[in-house]
Amino acid sequence: MQISEAESAVMDVLWQRSPLSAEEVVAALADARQWQEATIKTLLNRLLNKGAISAEKSGRRYLYAPLLKREDWVNEESQGLLERLFGGRVAPLVAHFSQHRKLSAADVAELRKLLGEIDDGP
Repeated sequence: MQISEAESAVMDVLWQRSPLSAEEVVAALADARQWQEATIKTLLNRLLNKGAISAEKSGRRYLYAPLLKREDWVNEESQGLLERLFGGRVAPLVAHFSQHRKLSAADVAELRKLLGEIDDGP
C-alpha cells in the first residue's frame, strides 16, 4: 500500500491514539503542519479509500482508526528503499551513511551491538 508523506503524518496521529474524529486529527496536526481542515479531511478520505484506516459512525461524526499496522508500513517502506537505492542490500546503505559522516558514535555502537546479537543468534 502506497502512503504519501502527507498521509503518513495523518497515520502517525492515528497510530499514536485512536479512534479519533476528523476534528481531533485536525487539532493534532494544526500546529506542526499548518494544514487547512479541508486538506486533512481529504487525506483522511484518501486513506479510507486505500483501506489504511476505518471510519465508524459515532453520533453525528465518524471516528477514524488505523487498519494498517505501523510495523507493516515501516517494513514495506524500508524494503522499498533498500530495493530502489541499494539493490536490496543493507551493507551498502550503512556504507553510504558512514562515508557521508551521518553515523554518530552512538549509531556505530548500536550497530556493533546488533551485529554481535546476529553473530550470537541461534
